[in-house]
Amino acid sequence: MAVAETQLYAKVSNKHRNKSTSSLLESLLTKGFPAHIAQKALAATGQKTIEDAAKWLHSHCNDPSLDDPIPQEYALYLCPTGSLHNYLQEFWKESKRQCGKNRAHEIFPHITLCDFFTCEDQKVELLYEALKRVGESFSQCFPPFISLSLHSSTSYLGFFVGDSHANILKEFATAFSAEASALADCHVKPCQKQVHLTLAHKFYPHHQKTLEQLAKSINPGEACQWVAALYSRDMRFVHYQTLRAVFQYKPQNIDELMINAGDFLYVDPTQQSDVSEGWVIGTSHRTGCRGFLPENYTERANESDTWVKHREYAFVPASRFFTQTENEPNVKLNGEVHNPIMSRSVANILSVQNTTLRRGLLVMRHGERVDQVFGKSWLQQCLTADGKYHRADLNFPSFLPKRRDSMKHFEYDPPLSCCGIFQSRLTGEALLDQEVAVSYVYSSPALRCIQTAQNILEGLKLDQKVKIRVEPGLFEWTKWEASRLIPNFMTVTELTEASYKIDTSYRGNFPLSSLVPSETYEEYVSRSSTVIKQIVTSCPSKGVILIVGHGSSLASFTRPLIGLPARESSNFAQVVRKIPSLGMCFCEELKEENKWQMVNPPVKTLTHGANAAFNWRNGILDD
Repeated sequence: MAVAETQLYAKVSNKHRNKSTSSLLESLLTKGFPAHIAQKALAATGQKTIEDAAKWLHSHCNDPSLDDPIPQEYALYLCPTGSLHNYLQEFWKESKRQCGKNRAHEIFPHITLCDFFTCEDQKVELLYEALKRVGESFSQCFPPFISLSLHSSTSYLGFFVGDSHANILKEFATAFSAEASALADCHVKPCQKQVHLTLAHKFYPHHQKTLEQLAKSINPGEACQWVAALYSRDMRFVHYQTLRAVFQYKPQNIDELMINAGDFLYVDPTQQSDVSEGWVIGTSHRTGCRGFLPENYTERANESDTWVKHREYAFVPASRFFTQTENEPNVKLNGEVHNPIMSRSVANILSVQNTTLRRGLLVMRHGERVDQVFGKSWLQQCLTADGKYHRADLNFPSFLPKRRDSMKHFEYDPPLSCCGIFQSRLTGEALLDQEVAVSYVYSSPALRCIQTAQNILEGLKLDQKVKIRVEPGLFEWTKWEASRLIPNFMTVTELTEASYKIDTSYRGNFPLSSLVPSETYEEYVSRSSTVIKQIVTSCPSKGVILIVGHGSSLASFTRPLIGLPARESSNFAQVVRKIPSLGMCFCEELKEENKWQMVNPPVKTLTHGANAAFNWRNGILDD
C-alpha cells in the first residue's frame, strides 16, 4: 500500500462513527450486510434505491477495498437547466468537434460553489439536510436571472458572474459550508474567488478565435432554472485517467481484468512504464477489481462520467422543491447530450460555420501488412523451390502483383494481408456511409499504402472516378527501414498494369531519387512539412484530401498544417507505436481565418483481436 494511501486510511479510520437509521440502511442490514459496507454502498450510489445499493454490493463482492474506510468526496455545483443548458450542451459538442477535447469537456457545465470535501458515509444524509435548509433560506433572495459576461484569454474561455449575483452565490456557499460543518462534521471550503462558468480551458492558443466565435452563439439571457447539485466521486482515483470499455474482454490469465462494454476504468499513467506494449493496468469502477487489460479495447472518457449525483435544490421563482436525480432528466454527466430543441439561432450560426469548413485533410495509416502478422521471413514461407508464390495461410494475399525485377523486393516493400485488404475496404464503406466527399487521394509509394488507398476508393465507390497520386515524399522516416536502404518500389507502370487506379500524369513534389537512406529526424520533419503544404496548395477544390501513409504520417503531416511544432524525437517512436492499422487524423480548413484545425475523424478506427495459427493435430490427435 502506498504511503499516502496508508495515511489516508489512518486518518479516516480514527474518526468516530455513528449508526444511521435510514430506511435504506435498515433494509440492507436485514439482508445481512455489515453496517459499514452497507453505508459504503449507499454513499457510492447516491442513496437512491435499495436496488442500486444491492447491485453495487453484488458487483463489488471481490473488491479488495470493500472494507476500507475511505469515504467519497463531495462537491456542490450550481448547474443550469432549460434553454441555457441546451445552448451550453451544443457548445460542448461543437467545440469538441472543431477544436478537440479540452479540460472543460471533462465536466458538465457548472458554477463551482464548494470544491471537493470528504464526508463520512454514515453522515451523508445530513449533507442532504444541510443543502435543503440552506436552499430554503435563500429561495426568496436567489436571483431569477444570473448576470453572465463572456471572458477570454489564450487558455481560458468562460462566463464571469456579475458582482451582485456573485456575492449572493458566495453567501449561499458560505452558508452551506457552515451548515454542513454543524450537521455532518465536514470541513467545506466555499468558493471565494471569481465566480465563473467555464466554457473551455487549457486549449491550444490557435483555437481561441474559433471557440470565441462558437461562444457568441450562446445567449446568457436565455431562460434558465438553476439547481444546486451535490455530486460525489471516488477520492482514490482523482489523478487517474478515466477510460470507457468499448468491447467486452474476458481474461486469459489470472492477472487480467474482466471488463464489459460500457465499464469505466481508472488508469494511473505513472504506473504504466513496466506494462507490456498495448496493455494497461487499471481498476474497474463497476467491480473495484484491478488487473491488466488491452488498451485498444478502451477509449478516453470524461472525468465526471463516474461521478454520482446525490441531491439537488432547484431555485424556482414561484415555488421551491427538493429532488433526487431521477426527477431531473436534463442534467447529464458526460457533456455529450444532443438536445433536439436547440434554439433556431444556434442552429443557424453553426450551419453557417459548417458551410465554410468544406476543405478537409484525412491522414491515414495503411492497413495490416503481411509481415506484421508473419514476420520478416514471410516471403520465404510463400516461395516454392522454383521461386513461385503460393498461399501458405489464408491471411496471405491470394496473389502478388507482377513486377519486372525480383520478387524478393517484396520483402522490403510488403503487401497488405487479406485482413488488411478487408480493413481498408471496410473503412472506405464507413466513409461512404458518412458521406465523406473525397476529391483527391495521395499515397506513399509503399505497396501497402497504394493497396490501402485502392481498397478505400473501392469502398467509397470512387475507384472509377478518383485516381491515386503516388507521392514519394509521403514515405515514412527512412531511418526506420530495416534494410537501411530505400526500398525498390513498384513503378507507376507496374502498378497500372496490376490494375491499381494510378494517376499516371502526376509528378511528385518530392522525387523518389531525393529520398535519403537513414535521414535524420530533422530531415524527415522538414520533408513532411514541405510536402503536405505543397499538396494542400495544389488541391484548391472543396472536398477531402485523403493521404494514405504510415504511422509516422499522422503527426508529421497534421502538426505543421495546424501550426504546431514537431514532436520531440525522443518520444516520437513511442507515439507512432500506438497508432493502429487504419488509424487516422482529420483536419478542417477555416478559410476565413486562413488556417487549419484538427477535429474528430468522420469515422472510428477498426478494433479487432488476434487470431493465432492453428494446427489441428495439436491437442486433437496428439496426447
